[in-house]
Amino acid sequence: MSQAHPELAPPPPLAAHSLRVIPLGGLGAIGRNMTVYEYEGRLLVVDCGVLFPDVDQPGVDVILPDFSPIADRLDDVEAIVLTHGHEDHIGAVPYLLARKPDIPLVGSQFTLALVEAKLAERRITPYSLTVREGGIEQLGPFSCEFFAVNHSIPDAMAVAVRTGAGTVLHTGDFKMDQLPLDGRVTDLAGFARLGGEGVDLLLSDSTNAEIPGFVTSEQEIRPVIDGIFRRARGRIIVASFASHVHRVQQVLDSAAEHGRKVALIGRSMVRNMGIARDLGLLHIAAGLVVSLEEATNLPADEIVFMSTGSQGEPMSALGRMASGDHRHVKIEPGDTVVLASSLVPGNETSVYRVINALSRAGATVIHKDVARVHVSGHAPAGELLYLLNVVRPSNFLPIHGEWRHLRAHARLAAESGVPAEGVVLCEDGDVVDLVDGRARLVGHLPNRYVYVDGLAVGDVGESALTERRILGDGGFIAATVVVDSVTGKVVGGPTVSAKGFSEDPAAFDPVVPLITEVLDRAAKDGVSDPHQLQQLVRRSVGRWVNDTYRRRPMIVPNVVEV
Repeated sequence: MSQAHPELAPPPPLAAHSLRVIPLGGLGAIGRNMTVYEYEGRLLVVDCGVLFPDVDQPGVDVILPDFSPIADRLDDVEAIVLTHGHEDHIGAVPYLLARKPDIPLVGSQFTLALVEAKLAERRITPYSLTVREGGIEQLGPFSCEFFAVNHSIPDAMAVAVRTGAGTVLHTGDFKMDQLPLDGRVTDLAGFARLGGEGVDLLLSDSTNAEIPGFVTSEQEIRPVIDGIFRRARGRIIVASFASHVHRVQQVLDSAAEHGRKVALIGRSMVRNMGIARDLGLLHIAAGLVVSLEEATNLPADEIVFMSTGSQGEPMSALGRMASGDHRHVKIEPGDTVVLASSLVPGNETSVYRVINALSRAGATVIHKDVARVHVSGHAPAGELLYLLNVVRPSNFLPIHGEWRHLRAHARLAAESGVPAEGVVLCEDGDVVDLVDGRARLVGHLPNRYVYVDGLAVGDVGESALTERRILGDGGFIAATVVVDSVTGKVVGGPTVSAKGFSEDPAAFDPVVPLITEVLDRAAKDGVSDPHQLQQLVRRSVGRWVNDTYRRRPMIVPNVVEV
């Protein structure tokens, strides 16, 4: 089993009739999924998603894959194949198409509808090719066959990529619910047929590789939701992913049965459910869904709010309700709030913060830890083993997961009989070549997180984030002093001000004479260079703050010459 090697050199030129696989995202974190395939000088991109920031990345909106390995080869890209419509698989498409808008997008009807709605906001009209399970499309030298897979969003698909170098199966996100709400099961017969033909490399979803057993059916959620509706006496607020059409359908059905109207809250929720309804994936009884304004005038026991914000996002509809900032809905005693989703790794603190805020406001909060209101959309270990045994790949590359998930999935592959030398553990930017039926790690390309902050893409780097973290942890101190440009002696100030450090206006009185003393000593020594004086101010203030408060704020010295 190969290990990730960050010290790897750049890869050599690709050998003739060989297939190159370059994961640009999705390895080591849940999100930013993007894989590039290269064959005979042409490229195929599978998925192009975003990663959502954690608390160590303040001010960042989303994180993109690093497009630099293919930035100068966009003319070689045959298409972007999208396995399904979740943000961690489609969210970065607008940023890539901003560089070259005519790259074709290939995916299912619902997936492309979600992407096209995002692109319309940026005034990009893509060339889209709609495919269905069972279909085969020739995209340059890549022959792509599509397979239905079950996931927590309609129309998800796996893709088999055939080239002269061999066959690769890229599962996307999947599970094996045997009784899915839409009747669309994962195509195990198709995978078995593919396995019989021979799969040279399998790239498979690793999210739940540490969890034993088999997934719970979505069918088991509806009775739990019905019980919640039956017991609730006030308003019901259900928070879910804005793309989870099946969960919204269950809520709509329960609301109709219990005589409640439903209002959708959150721009993405309204947009996505409108698309799902138009495509026949969501069935809404006449008069069941009302506007938010109508809902606020209905009795508490006659309304359900279907909202975004199940991951504790502070600016989501539920997040604003929890903080009391929502324009239309204020949480009141007697409300029942249902968080109908699993926790994305890294979001636990935010989610429990929202749960506590809702509970403090008097709501009864029901989440997956206290009731079965959600089942995962990802296959646990039993199902991953089942797929490995059905497909019988010669080589295996676990994708879509944190390191613990990738390693657990690699162990499953080895246990299922994949040769140890054929199990390749990678990180983003690693390059794997499939040559003569064997997959091996051949090099590494630079790969970094590309941060989006407002309209700025890539302008924020690790140094800026470090400064933001320092500001958040220790605050900001500015020390300004006016000196004679000739002698360097202090002629005005010093003045010291701070933000986020202390509310005591006299806190910095003791440091003022220390700054003056340091600068006077420097003047006697003939030091008059402003930069050197700034460093003296920074060190003297920093030493005093550390000795007095044991803190490390950001210190900004400003020396003005007159």
